Amino acid sequence: MNDRALSSLLRFSIAAVERDTGLSKDALRVWERRYNFPQPERDEFGERIYPADQVEKLRVIKRLIDAGHRPGKIINMDVCSLHTLAESAAARASAPVSFDGSDDVQSYLDLIKTHRIDEFRRSLSQSVLRLGLHRFVVEVVAPMAVMVGEAWSRGYFQIFEEHIFTENIQVVMRNAINTIPDSVQKPKILLTTVPNEMHGLGLLMAEAIMALEGAKCVSLGVQTPIWEIALAATSHHADVVALSYSSLSSNASVTEGLEDLRRKLPASTEIWCGGSSAVLRKRPPEGIVIMNSLDDIPKVLKRWRETHGVV
Repeated sequence: MNDRALSSLLRFSIAAVERDTGLSKDALRVWERRYNFPQPERDEFGERIYPADQVEKLRVIKRLIDAGHRPGKIINMDVCSLHTLAESAAARASAPVSFDGSDDVQSYLDLIKTHRIDEFRRSLSQSVLRLGLHRFVVEVVAPMAVMVGEAWSRGYFQIFEEHIFTENIQVVMRNAINTIPDSVQKPKILLTTVPNEMHGLGLLMAEAIMALEGAKCVSLGVQTPIWEIALAATSHHADVVALSYSSLSSNASVTEGLEDLRRKLPASTEIWCGGSSAVLRKRPPEGIVIMNSLDDIPKVLKRWRETHGVV
């Protein structure tokens, strides 16, 4: 049985669709009533299950919504038309990104697509040694993450291939971070994501830059409840709590979570946020430091150290 035939048999629960497309369960149900799409089937318990072709269409719709399109204008378009509408993004995902003549980001994606995983991880490890961790993060991991997201949204990458990419990147980066001498320099930074934020790659990239800049980093991994973040920050005497948000979280959940965390932390503990959540750039909650890119990390660290008299 080929991949297309296998895909036609797959069915996804509403929780799986929410996790893998970034569209909330509420949005899926509202669209079902308002636009007659998606059109889920029902399992033996009466729960919604979604065919793979509908999930593929939902991925493209989510990508277009993130680019500014309104769901009501695009949801009833066929998937081919949606892909055409996203052609410019797809072209960016397909174009090789070269940065030093010997490393080509597209070549890494080709290794994943052809399932040469050992070669993929070996190439990543060699790239870290050749470029150094900072350049590896900025010039390899960051653009590759964007390309993988685009490739996934247009169906070129399957979910399992995106997971393989993330897992191997995390292993290589964590090994590289562990070689950095343990710092005693301030600030002490606690890194995590909030519940329902399962994507920790952005957080790991930030940790790498922070560690290279001499900060003391304590990672909690992903999906830590707000009250546990506050408890951990107090227990570890953290100067900063750093959070990463993807575009998957709603503006309301980002704002409410940050406001809740701000109330639970002492005023002396700063909250730094980065990622692709739109609300962080448009209407960030009061008292939150926003980092729009990895390049902002050294600047924010310098400002903190100057403010607190740390040389």
